[in-house]
Amino acid sequence: MRIAIAGAGAVGRSIAREVLANGHQVLLIDKDERKMRQDRVEQADFLLADACELASLEAARLEECEVVISATGDDKVNLVVSLLAKTEFSVRRVVARINHPANEWLFTEAWGVDVAVSTPRVIAALVEEAVSVGDVVRLFSLREGQANLIEVTLPVGAPCAGIPVRDLKLPVDAAIVAIVRASRVITPTPDEPLEPGDELLFVALPEAEPAIRAAVCA
Repeated sequence: MRIAIAGAGAVGRSIAREVLANGHQVLLIDKDERKMRQDRVEQADFLLADACELASLEAARLEECEVVISATGDDKVNLVVSLLAKTEFSVRRVVARINHPANEWLFTEAWGVDVAVSTPRVIAALVEEAVSVGDVVRLFSLREGQANLIEVTLPVGAPCAGIPVRDLKLPVDAAIVAIVRASRVITPTPDEPLEPGDELLFVALPEAEPAIRAAVCA
């Protein structure tokens, strides 16, 4: 798969190394010549250009990319790249980095963004996940917040401890997708018993989250 990444800074290079390790082709685009360091990501291609200019993206052959990632440190740039990638080049999947939480509301399909990643929100969620037991922690939003990936750590003494997954009284708009237990990731089956300390991962609509909390921790 061919992937273009706008922004060859620390974040862009880190993403490039990860996707290269998975066997994909990567093009890094940046207008700062100081970041054109092939030795830092040897297998990637580099293009010295302004990713906000249509001519630059044409030179990058963006229409041949399955994924475009806007990973610069400037939210305005990330929005422009996303919009051009989607509207001018019909890129199937556009991922955009959000640097400032106040700008989250802009990163929608209207600006060509399929997936928006807010670094501050992700870090905050990881902190909450590390310290919260018996409460719902929102890890990631899907489809512009229409659904969320959430985590609940089963507290000691929870009434549902010891019961099988099939007896967990979940709301209609929620599904348990994984159980993290010690060093294992378990795919839930109807007969899998729940244990105190389990980290339960759900995909659910926002309005279903209170019912999940009640089902797991009440």
